[in-house]
Amino acid sequence: MHTWAQQALAPGTHVVRDGLTAFTGVGWAGLTHNAIVTGSGRKGAQQPRLRWVNTILGNLKTALSGTHHAVDFPKYGTRYLRAHAYRFNRRFNRRFNLAAMVPRLASALAGAGRLTEQQLRTTAETQR
Repeated sequence: MHTWAQQALAPGTHVVRDGLTAFTGVGWAGLTHNAIVTGSGRKGAQQPRLRWVNTILGNLKTALSGTHHAVDFPKYGTRYLRAHAYRFNRRFNRRFNLAAMVPRLASALAGAGRLTEQQLRTTAETQR
């Protein structure tokens, strides 16, 4: 968490986190942070200041477990997380609609060049 915080968060960022101890690394990166210990279950998920975090995590969990329930997650998990990130990062595009995303994705794929199955598998293995 320390390395990620140094690379991904701007100096002076204040992080509001849950009680997960891994986030103490944010402090080691020189950032200010405070923990909101919520407990577990429905009551913990109702914390107003962490509402969007819980919504995003819930949506991610539902998408992965529902759509990809038969997937070997340790092997292919990063691919599914990247696909989810692609959709998530484009959710507020003012021209967003699912129908427009398909041609855009097809265009990106067409411009990406050809890869053999072996190249694709090798690339996926090195990105884990």
